[in-house]
This record gives sequence, C-alpha cells and structure tokens, in this order.
Amino acid sequence: MLVLFFVRLSNKPWPLTFSAAQFLKKMRDILMTMKSLNPATGEEIKTYETHGDAEIEQALQTAHARFSDYRLVGFEKKSGWMNQAASILENEKEKWAGLLTEEMGKTIKAAIAEVEKCAWVCRYYADNAEEIMKDRVIESSASRSYVRHLPIGPVLAVMPWNFPFWQVFRFAAPALMAGNVGLLKHASNVPGASLAIEEIFLKAGFPEGCFQSLLIGSGKVEQILKDDRVRAATLTGSEPAGRAVAATCGDNIKTTVLELGGSDAFIVMPSCDLDDAVEKAVTGRILNNGQSCIAAKRFIIHDDIHDEFRDRMVERFESLKVGDPKGGETDVGPLALAQIRDELDKQVRDSVKAGARLLTGGKKTGDKGYYYQPGILTDIPADAPAYSDELFGPVASLYNVDGLESAIKLANDTRFGLGSSIFTTDETEIELACRDLDAGATFVNSNVASDPRLPFGGVKASGYGRELSSDGLLEFVNRKTVSIA
Repeated sequence: MLVLFFVRLSNKPWPLTFSAAQFLKKMRDILMTMKSLNPATGEEIKTYETHGDAEIEQALQTAHARFSDYRLVGFEKKSGWMNQAASILENEKEKWAGLLTEEMGKTIKAAIAEVEKCAWVCRYYADNAEEIMKDRVIESSASRSYVRHLPIGPVLAVMPWNFPFWQVFRFAAPALMAGNVGLLKHASNVPGASLAIEEIFLKAGFPEGCFQSLLIGSGKVEQILKDDRVRAATLTGSEPAGRAVAATCGDNIKTTVLELGGSDAFIVMPSCDLDDAVEKAVTGRILNNGQSCIAAKRFIIHDDIHDEFRDRMVERFESLKVGDPKGGETDVGPLALAQIRDELDKQVRDSVKAGARLLTGGKKTGDKGYYYQPGILTDIPADAPAYSDELFGPVASLYNVDGLESAIKLANDTRFGLGSSIFTTDETEIELACRDLDAGATFVNSNVASDPRLPFGGVKASGYGRELSSDGLLEFVNRKTVSIA
C-alpha cells in the first residue's frame, strides 16, 4: 500500500527493489518539496524544498526576537527602507513581472502593472504611516488623555496566488511601517514570488527577520496560529480557508482580517454611457484572466438597453485574444492551475444543464497549458452554479431587470459582499445604489479597484476587517488608552 501510494506521487521511474531507508528518503524528498508549474505550458519551472517544523520554529524565534527591537525603530528609518523597496520594485519591474507571468500566467502587461502598484503602496505608507500612527488626543477629566498606537508583534499572512505580489505588499507595507514583523505563508504554486518578496525587503535594508517567507503547506498553518508568539493573522483566499483561520484565531483570541470570495454585481442603467459601460464590463470581467475577487462577475442590465449591451459584449468577448501571457497583444492568458480551469468548466457545464444559455465561449482551449475561452452565460436559473457561486475565471453572468429596485435586489441575492458597481448618470440612482447595495464598496461608472488611499474589504461571506488606507494600518496595532491625572 505504501509503495503504491508513493508511486502515484512520483513521476520518476523507480527501481523494482529498494531498501526501507531509500524508500523513506524518497518519500521525504517528494513530500517535502513544492513545485511551481508554468500555466501556459503545464511544464515544471522549479522545485523548492519546503520548511519543516525545525525551520518553522527558527522562523518564529527570529520573528519574536526581531520584534523586540524593530518595534522601537523610528519612522524616518522605516520610511527610508520602504521607499527603497519601492525603488527596487520600480527599477526591476520587468524582472519581477516576468516571474509573476511565468508562475501564475497573468499577462505581462498585468504583471508589470501589479509590480508598479506594489511600489505605490510602499510609497503611500512610507509617506503617511507616521501621521496615521500619531497620538489621538481626547479630552477627558484627566489633565491629559490620548490614544497611542503601538505595534502588536508577529503577524501571519496567508496569501493567494492570483496577485502574488500585490496581495502581500498591501499587507506588508502597513504592517512593517506600524512596527510589526511579518510571516508569509504564500500559495503553494507561487513559491518563487514568495521568496522574491522576502529578498526585496532584505535588499531594501529591513533587518533580517522583519519579513520571512515560509514555504509550507496549509497543514502547517494551524500550529503557527496557535503559537503565542504570533499575535494576529490576515488571510486572502477561499471561504473554507477563511473559516479555518478565523476559528483557530478565535479559539486563541487573536485578531484576524479576512478577504474572501466575491461575486460582484455590475449594474447598467439606461442613462449611462453605453460605450463606456461595455468596455469596462469586458475589462472588469477579464481582469487577471478573470481570476480576481473584485472582478465584475454578474452583469445586471436594465431591460431598455439589455439586448444592445448583450450583443456588444458578445462581440467584444469574441474579439479577445487568448494566448501566450508573455505576448504584448494577449488579452487573456491561461488560468493559474489545471484545477481552477477544470472547476470553472464544470460550473459552466452544470449551469447549462440547469437551464442557462451559453452565448459564446465557455470552454477549454489550446493543446497545452490551462487556457479557457472567455464566455458569457444568460437565462441563469437560481439553482445553477453561476447564480450562487463565484466563477473564478473569464466567464460573465448576464441578467436583465426592469428597474433599479430589481437590480439591487438581484445584486444582493448572494452570500458575497465584496464590491459592486453601477453605471448611471442619475443622481437618485447613485444615492440609492450607494445606500442599498450590500457590499464593502460601491464604484460609480467605474470598475471596483483597490487603492492604497481607500479602505478595502467586504461584508457577509466576503470577510471582515479592512486593508489599505489608515484602516488597514490600524487593524494590527494596540490602540492604547493613556490617561494622566
């Protein structure tokens, strides 16, 4: 049984006879490695050795020891290091972008934009953290009273593969500027990106131990969260992963921030600029090859313009170029994993079986790699996967409604609540949408986007807590009340 299990794990030929010691060594070699695959070809890029319990313990010791002195470092020095990290990102953006494209398949244009955005968030917190963290004076019966913001310690970040740099930097920049230290458990298919981020912070001048990448599987997360030296956790990922982290941190009374899935509504009303709405709809759905929590996914169109919008969106989808993500003219690259592509394909096929109609695309394509033809579903019944689940790939769900009230009701008929957008020039419609859409953000006449200057996060099954802006920095600090008689 053990030999059979092992053979299934290994793609390499095996001798017919081998000793128990050889067997155990080979088992360790396979189970203690992490592979990155090129989604465009399915070929192996590199194999990495994962960190075992001894390496995890060393990382925790290092983080704990480093925090004791790093928490006292002044803002001027931290800002200098953070600005240097931004410069490294900017000056070497093609290098880092190439890594992202190779490991998870995003187009090179999107990868460069992601690296540039990471530099932006570094500079934002380098410039603003001191002001955000300053004492907040509050008048009371004491002679002097105020709130002082203090770092809390090592924070574990459990991050996803879809934006391998951005998801991490938007946590790391405020955490490090606040005086915390970071531990990163990145997705197992982007180990190169994980190690690259640690390298960037070290090259920028941050002391060793301020930010450490742990090459570990999800099975090691619980033991780290239970360790008293880890004070908080942030996770961007799936609902099951979020529930697991929240449950463990709840049992151990630790702060968490969760950014989970999304099925963002994109409402289009008759007063909008239809040309603009169609273009932004296409851009919003194929963002990051369709693999973004805040991508527009459910397109809710007023009856008066539905047919024209539908026909133009289909035409634009059919003109999209699917292919090599390294090509400058490519609109949509491969999905990051074969599993992601296959799950999306099953959701589409099951939705069609349930009664939905596929207007275009929506199928696997290409002889190699994890490519998927962008598709549009319509006439979607309530029991179809496309109605209730997140489609994490370039497939749009199209609906028509008779007015704004119906649009908002449909938009809110989901367990998710991350972002939402509405396209209209009617001020009353804008106010009602901003008031009644049950989501962490509502964008008017534009796609939902994260911005270092604005708080980011969701409600309902999309998670809780906020990243970015002052809110994101203050999530992981001790808001300490000081009262002097």
